[in-house]
Amino acid sequence: MTTPVCTSASAAADPAGQTLRHRAAGGTPTYPSFSSYVRARQPVLLRTARSLTANPCDAEDLLQTALAKTYVAWERIEDHRALDGYVRRALLNTRTSQWRKRRVDEYVCDELPEPDPVPGADDPAERQALHDAMWRAITKLPARQRAMVVLRYYEDLSEAQTAEVLGVSVGTVKSAVSRALGKLREDPELVLVR
Repeated sequence: MTTPVCTSASAAADPAGQTLRHRAAGGTPTYPSFSSYVRARQPVLLRTARSLTANPCDAEDLLQTALAKTYVAWERIEDHRALDGYVRRALLNTRTSQWRKRRVDEYVCDELPEPDPVPGADDPAERQALHDAMWRAITKLPARQRAMVVLRYYEDLSEAQTAEVLGVSVGTVKSAVSRALGKLREDPELVLVR
């Protein structure tokens, strides 16, 4: 919806067929009724309301409240050039009041409630214990197997890249990593962690 604009000092019709009064000295149209003002300026004011809230539905409610306050004061507003400023101030004041009035539900209890454990979510302490146990088990591997496991799984290199770095064949990497993983599976410290 666009704002009706008068092209001369004479009156022009708004989209609803009502007549807008001639533009005021500052070039801002005056509005014969509250409803003509709302029809003409609602999109602009709604953008302002949306900038004050995160939710489009809350913005519409905020604008409706501000326009209701404007409607009550309509007869007292003499300068229609100040209408947008009046509504914007009402939007801001209403939103500020909402922030101040927001309720935080707090309940007094003897014990702090513990959240239910999420299935599949692991405890950071358990994860760290597993990490430490894994490193201790890796340090027990022969140097060549240890190097291949670190390059493959910690450095995330492919088998071909690992073979190139170590100067061995891809088959050697595959067999050495397979033997190393077998030893890690049998490590008593890792068996206890599982």
